[in-house]
Amino acid sequence: MTVLASACLTALAATHTGAVQWVEPLEPASVPAAEGPVDETPQRWFVELSQTPTSEGGSAARLQSEKKAFRDAARSAGLRYIEHYAFDGLFNGFSVTVGRADLSALMRLPGVRAVYPVETIQRPEPGQSGPEMATALAMTGADIAQSQLGLDGSGIRVAVMDTGIDIDHPDFGGSGTDDTTAFPSARIVAGYDFVGDAFNADSSSPLYNPIPSPDANPDDCGGHGTHVAGIIGANGTVKGVAPNVQLGAYRVFGCNGSTTADVMVAAMERALADGMHVLNMSIGSTYQWPEYPTAKAASRLVNRRMVVVASAGNSGQTGVYSTGAPSVGDKVISVASFDNTHVRQPLFTVSPDGTEVGFNAATGAPTPPTSGTQPLARTGTASSTADACAALPTGSLTGRVALIRRGGCTFNLKAVNAQNAGAVGVVIYNNAPGAVNATVVGDTPVTVPTVGISDTAGLMLDARIANGGASLTWTPKVGSFPNPAGGLLSSFTAYGMSPDLALKPDIGAPGGSIYSTYPLESGGYATLSGTSMAAPHVAGAAALLLQAAPNTPSQAVGRILQNSAEPKAWSLNPGTGLLDVVHRQGAGMMQIDRAIVSAVRVEPGKLSLGESETGPAARTLTVENTGDTPVTYTFSATGAVSTAGSTFTPSFFLPATGVAFEASSVTVAPGATATVNVTITPPAAPLGGQYGGYLVLKPNDGSATLRVPYAGYIGDYQARQVMTPTANGFPWLAKSTDGSYFNQPDGATYTLSGGDIPYFLVHLDHQSRMLRMDVVEAASGRVWRRASQVEYLGRNSSPTGFFAYSWDGQVKVGKRTETAPDGRYRMRLSVLKALGDPTNEAHWERWESPVITIAR
Repeated sequence: MTVLASACLTALAATHTGAVQWVEPLEPASVPAAEGPVDETPQRWFVELSQTPTSEGGSAARLQSEKKAFRDAARSAGLRYIEHYAFDGLFNGFSVTVGRADLSALMRLPGVRAVYPVETIQRPEPGQSGPEMATALAMTGADIAQSQLGLDGSGIRVAVMDTGIDIDHPDFGGSGTDDTTAFPSARIVAGYDFVGDAFNADSSSPLYNPIPSPDANPDDCGGHGTHVAGIIGANGTVKGVAPNVQLGAYRVFGCNGSTTADVMVAAMERALADGMHVLNMSIGSTYQWPEYPTAKAASRLVNRRMVVVASAGNSGQTGVYSTGAPSVGDKVISVASFDNTHVRQPLFTVSPDGTEVGFNAATGAPTPPTSGTQPLARTGTASSTADACAALPTGSLTGRVALIRRGGCTFNLKAVNAQNAGAVGVVIYNNAPGAVNATVVGDTPVTVPTVGISDTAGLMLDARIANGGASLTWTPKVGSFPNPAGGLLSSFTAYGMSPDLALKPDIGAPGGSIYSTYPLESGGYATLSGTSMAAPHVAGAAALLLQAAPNTPSQAVGRILQNSAEPKAWSLNPGTGLLDVVHRQGAGMMQIDRAIVSAVRVEPGKLSLGESETGPAARTLTVENTGDTPVTYTFSATGAVSTAGSTFTPSFFLPATGVAFEASSVTVAPGATATVNVTITPPAAPLGGQYGGYLVLKPNDGSATLRVPYAGYIGDYQARQVMTPTANGFPWLAKSTDGSYFNQPDGATYTLSGGDIPYFLVHLDHQSRMLRMDVVEAASGRVWRRASQVEYLGRNSSPTGFFAYSWDGQVKVGKRTETAPDGRYRMRLSVLKALGDPTNEAHWERWESPVITIAR
């Protein structure tokens, strides 16, 4: 399809009807192709057993009996595995490590209901710039909730599942001196360290140590949890959203690196036992289903009267359907990230008038100086598309600081070309709204200070250089600067929807470069960015809401927050006036003050319309008035930018969506409810896209406008291709040698000993409901036996990623395991598409391998 040039955007912004309209962002999100295939196969797995967990009424005795039966069966089958955790409360089963050659044997064990990968979760690192926390509070109305409504979270217990909390930090009532405050304390009232300082689940790290050493004190040496807790409830130099909550610290990270999803489930069970009212999880596993164990466990917590808030994830640059678990849980509040209105940055000044310019120091370059003046020189113009991407004349920048526009090549190449031309510093400015956070790490080291600045600051410097020249003076100062991207979605925030086409994320909050508390030994305060920083704004807001209305059901909190949220402009081209993608911002920016004071609620809080092959979607809104006076609401609808194209590089368009209400308005009497039916006619094209918008309820009494976001899928969801070949031609029949896989020809021979077993490499472009492996007799073409089956698979993270599944020569017959005799076979891989009907052949994709010769 043709993408219209941005010159057409003014006309497009004026209409939301008619034919499909394609729009073009200033800088489309994309992921560079990896150099080769990337193995994403896990070795650690959740094993779900059949009985109901105790949180849903299951018998503890029956669960223990079932676990014993699993262990006995594994021993009888000779399965080699390491058991990490056994779960009863929120999930029934285990987490285990097995070799890839033993995975199919694990799946065949009697009593195994399903297996899921135990994902490794990375922790964000400190940034170098940050907004004022006060402006972040103002963006969500938390400042008004505190100052005018008198709310501070008193009486509410908020659990923080993270790296722990610095118990000594004075902003949490600590002594201000390391290791001198007793735990638990008046502010940090509960918690546990599940892993210990040295734990690190990142197998690529030189500090890799997957063995936990738990203890009773969840003190923080990593920093992330202290930062998150500060956003929720600090009360000192930093003032959080709910500065008088009681905190629980559930430490699932060591001092460095990553954690695993099974540790998260263990921490959830502990938070439930400790009686927490709200749980914040600023961590997650991307590309997962609501059935993923952390998501299911989180939804079960909500059923047990705990509000659960989770970050949507930072995988926006990996495309659509990238929201993570547990936030995809059907009862979990999934939070997107918006950038703040102001940014706190180091600064330099510019002649002739000393104008201050805030900057972000580039990763991989020397620390910028705090004094010294050098002339500025530009290497291109304000319209350059590949500025400094080619070698610059030798000596052309000697003694000067180079001003370079972003785009066309890597930051490393730009900086290297400038320093080779004699530059003593590099300033890179953005080619889109917002400041540049650059990394110049590369094969050639950058040896001169390199910083990133905003597009507006760069254009100002470019004009000064062109009109007589300018000089730059480095300073030790830090200033607060308006953020050009303030109030817009952060570039990293993930896209939904969830694989079952539920509208995710649910809501948004500030998360881009947030200044908050940090462990005392690391400076006491620091800046982090991510949906990790957005979620605690919502967790703190949930505490304020529960303080104001203590009897609010846990399942209603998300809906109440969504009703009053405010959707924001399209971050990739805000000048169009279009609203950003619904399945990326949810209901929009949270407005907690409006949520608390509003006497009217709308249910449901969002509409997940599903696939559109059956035509229009009819829904009913229920409007409840808990106030003392009648309110009349007038109905309307607003469309939003939607997505289509490939999973990894979405395109953007305006959908031709029709919205019809059965009445133009409704009057709701005090203490009464009213209903209104609405019919949403989905667009006819582009097939495979995700569309969305907002139903708008405008009151006649001057109170806040209410909105209900909606989203759906265009066409037949099961027509979406899952197993795609990629440039490597997957699926493969393969052999594994020294950790590498080799594509095998027809008739390849396997001995099934010493690791010589067949592997099947498959790229999944989309999440799938099920993957089956059936053994086919090569001569007859008849399906002989089932080898294994996996349910609720996530997608690959990149266009070149793959998963490797093995066959050990065993098959399952009822509850028994049989050994395939020597001979010639094929393996049939069958993928049931998301929401597919297993009885409908059109909902399956199938692939048969080359002939496999078993010769023991």
